[in-house]
Amino acid sequence: MSKYVIFTDTASDIPKEYREKYGIEYVKMSYNYDEKNYPADLDWEVHGSPKGFYDVMRNGTRIKTAQVSDNEYKTNFEKWLKDGYDILYIACSSAISASINGAIRVRNELDTLYPDRKIIIIDSLRGCGSIFFMSMEVSKLKANGATIEEAEKWVLDNRMKVHQLGTVADLKYLKQAGRVSATSAFFGGLFHVKPIIISDAKGQNFAIEKVKGRKQSLDRLISIFKSEYVPDTYPTVIISNADCEEDASYLKEQVLNFGVKEENIIISTIGPATGSSVGPGMISLYYYGPEVTVNKE
Repeated sequence: MSKYVIFTDTASDIPKEYREKYGIEYVKMSYNYDEKNYPADLDWEVHGSPKGFYDVMRNGTRIKTAQVSDNEYKTNFEKWLKDGYDILYIACSSAISASINGAIRVRNELDTLYPDRKIIIIDSLRGCGSIFFMSMEVSKLKANGATIEEAEKWVLDNRMKVHQLGTVADLKYLKQAGRVSATSAFFGGLFHVKPIIISDAKGQNFAIEKVKGRKQSLDRLISIFKSEYVPDTYPTVIISNADCEEDASYLKEQVLNFGVKEENIIISTIGPATGSSVGPGMISLYYYGPEVTVNKE
């Protein structure tokens, strides 16, 4: 069996502890503000902490992101190909990032340089904690002897069963990112309206409903989670937050009260790639459930 390495990208939001535990590599997107570009790393080397990053946004600065560069792909992939590894890359949904197109270009180039090696690229049709979830599970399969093809099949078979469900604290960041209209953001802020956001079967994110108030939005996340969570095979629940740890702790408490074991709950931070669009206060749940069939349109 050929040896292989599992790759993902910044959008996965996988903390260093779990990347090291499961042997997961990642390629970096980038972000810029004040005419400076920065690597979108998941260890907060630029700002020192999530708070440092999100405080930039709180202070009114607009942060923009860029997809993974071809050079970033080539440098990171080639390092492993030279050592005789194949690559399984679980990419951020093509519906929200064009990064996967660069990965395909680079693969086509590297295929000619390393004809004995294999680069498999999967459109996860998911983002953030969902990619984190899938990367962990295929890493466990790999540790138990699964081939790269078997790992690929698992992702393709299960990506629509990994649910992502979240809400934002302030619609102004979605407005800045072009996700909602200025009118919606204005009246949403005026009346404290919070959207409940999911990812559909095409990898698009959209609001399925709106509730009034932060507490009510958190409770609605929990009620939907309870109706969808299927823990029998994959019990992990990931709670991701954009510098709102108290809210993450509240969700964890509710998940525990529902009967999920503490060892199956992971609290992580939403990284700079996603955080720049959703802003501080975004919070999401990721878990295994029935196949997602709903579509935005």
